[in-house]
Amino acid sequence: MTVFHRNEKKEPLPEALKGGVVAIGNFDGVHRGHRSVLERALALAQERGVPALVLTFEPHPRSVFRPDQPVFRLTPAPLKARLLEAMGFRCVIEYPFDADFAGRSAEEFVRTILVDWLGATAVVTGFDFHFGKGREGGPAFLMESGPRYGFTVSLMDAFRDENADVISSSRIRALLADGHVAEAAGLLGYRFTVEAEVIGGEKLGRQLGYPTANMQLPPETELKAGIYAVRFRRPDGSIHDGVASYGRRPTVTENGAPLLETFLFDFSESLYGETCAVSFFGYLREELKFHGLEPLIEQMKLDEAEARALLSGVTPLGPLDRTISFHD
Repeated sequence: MTVFHRNEKKEPLPEALKGGVVAIGNFDGVHRGHRSVLERALALAQERGVPALVLTFEPHPRSVFRPDQPVFRLTPAPLKARLLEAMGFRCVIEYPFDADFAGRSAEEFVRTILVDWLGATAVVTGFDFHFGKGREGGPAFLMESGPRYGFTVSLMDAFRDENADVISSSRIRALLADGHVAEAAGLLGYRFTVEAEVIGGEKLGRQLGYPTANMQLPPETELKAGIYAVRFRRPDGSIHDGVASYGRRPTVTENGAPLLETFLFDFSESLYGETCAVSFFGYLREELKFHGLEPLIEQMKLDEAEARALLSGVTPLGPLDRTISFHD
């Protein structure tokens, strides 16, 4: 799959990708709500025999407008691109979102990006998508622009879950902040996953018989501190079950930076420097402070047993979950 990062003036779109169906949105999480838009775009592209493309924006617009309050990203750009590729998209365009872009008029967005650069023959987006300076472009503007420029427009209603509640990225973030990773997975359609480089640590886990792969997650990550049953995926695609601790490690340090520490079952290889993924299957307990290392070790044994039992019975939630968290 092709991923574009640059301004269209610097990197023309290959002719083979022009004239396609373009799904537009941030799509943070590529959750079940987003997939009503994305699957409509794929269906239209197949029906018309043209490429299916996604136009998204990096960084997240909210982080640009409020840099002091960066958004907790459910899917950083590389993971989002892999999910979209797994769905069947030919190309993901990560358009740079900055003050210059935010100041463009809605008409300029349609003419220069959708028409001149992409040559879109169809546009699919959510019913609440707004664009252009001051959010002047909305559904009505897009519907009016389509006939003028020769592309069709499909606006998708908000997608609701089995309880008729709207599925949204903010709702999923709130669930993760409370440790409800199983409920979040039900809305995502796959297990919540983070990616980061494995870094060196204090090696205390190794001394205790529980060596861990340590990852520093972005400071805006709103995941509840605690112990989780997880699956760990290496760059070579191999997957290992494990138990992970996310938090500040109150037993061994004061005011430590939040860290994700994963103990992989039946594994002894070095992981330093690898960019790996951790998928969260279940929340086991809160982060606790133990009086001494012996009670900590005893609890870790219980955590391992509980995580092994939980992971032994898991099945994929769907194709995307199988792609991320299960063996090929």
